[in-house]
Parts: sequence; C-alpha cells; structure tokens
Amino acid sequence: MVRKGIVAGEASGDLLGAGLLHALREQAPDMVVEGIGGPRMEAEGCRSLYSMERLAVMGLTEVIGRLRELSRMRSALVEHFTRHPPDVFIGVDAPDFTLTLERRLRQRGVKTIHYVSPSVWAWRRYRLRKIRRAVDHMLTLFPFEAAFYEAQRIPVTFVGHPLADLIPMESDHAAARAGLDIPCVSAGGQGCASSPPWPAPRCARSSRRCCAKAAMRRPWSSSMVGRNR
Repeated sequence: MVRKGIVAGEASGDLLGAGLLHALREQAPDMVVEGIGGPRMEAEGCRSLYSMERLAVMGLTEVIGRLRELSRMRSALVEHFTRHPPDVFIGVDAPDFTLTLERRLRQRGVKTIHYVSPSVWAWRRYRLRKIRRAVDHMLTLFPFEAAFYEAQRIPVTFVGHPLADLIPMESDHAAARAGLDIPCVSAGGQGCASSPPWPAPRCARSSRRCCAKAAMRRPWSSSMVGRNR
C-alpha cells in the first residue's frame, strides 16, 4: 500500500498540498495519507494527526509562547513516522517547522521532499546548509528557483505554480470592465478598444512573459513523488 506523510502549516500550504494530493491520488486511488493538513487536504483524504491551526503562528511573541507545544508536536510526528514510515514525507512550505522535521525523518531513513522553496535565493542563504541536510528533493514554483538549486547541486524539480491553472493566457479586457462595472473612458472621443491604444512598456511585456501560464505549466509527473521507495 502506498503511504504518504505530509505537513502543511497554513492556508496557502493547505491549498498547495491539496492540489498535490489530488494529482497523486489519480495514480494511487488507495493511497494512505496522514500528517497535518487543513480542510482542503482533508477533503483529498489526508488524516490530520493535529489541527493545522496549531501551526499557524504569527510574530515572535506568539512563536515564543507556543515554542514548547510546537516542539512536542514535531517530536511526536517524528516518532509517528518512524514507527509508521511513509514511502515519502512531504513538507509543504512552513520551513521553520517542516525543515527540521524533514531533517530528523531523513536521519531515520525516510525519503523527504520539500514543496515550495524558502526565499534562500534572496536572503538568509545560510539556510542552504539546513536544506541539504533535510531534503532529498526540492519542488519549486518558479523556474529561476530550480536554476538556483541546480547551481547549488541540490536535487530539484520545477513543478509550476497552481495559479497557472486558474489564470487565462489571454485577458478579456471588455469582460473584466463589464464585471467590475467600470465605464470606458478614451482620449479624443475615440471608441473603446479591448486593449489600450499604446504599447505595453517593455518591462511589463517581459514580466507578463515570465509569469505567463505557459512558463508556469507543471512539466513534472506526479510519479516522482508517487513511486514507492
């Protein structure tokens, strides 16, 4: 039987984790999943061992006040997945909690994947040492992140951003204006057009290409995390 361990620490991670579980379940309908997830992941069959709300802490004061509880929860998860080892453990974002959990599980022989890269390419690059110790494979949302990890010789796959499945390649300006009830205003009494009469700035066109749905399509196969060890 295919078994997956997974932990998400906040609503955004619940959304990402649910999409991943949905893709995995298409390959393994009888897959057993347990860990920590929100309502979306639970709807995809994840059995939560703890409430995800207990991980959603904000600010230094709240973290300090809950430090013992979070430490106990992490240790309990390590013991659980040591006694009942999954084929792979997936930490979804929340790196302050999940990377330490992944490191301890990896030390016990559990294969680990981290989904959503911390912003190590921008700041606190020293965290790469922790990532190397904790993660067998990194899944990134953006292609430049994958290139960064490849340069660091850390196994990585660019999986794309889930918003790419929701954003159309071409925008319908007229429909957007109608939906927002925005009147059309044009210069010189000219009729409204579906697109502005001036070209988009070069930087805007470049950004749109970078963030286009085609560039963010998921080029991976969920079999990468679906196979047994």
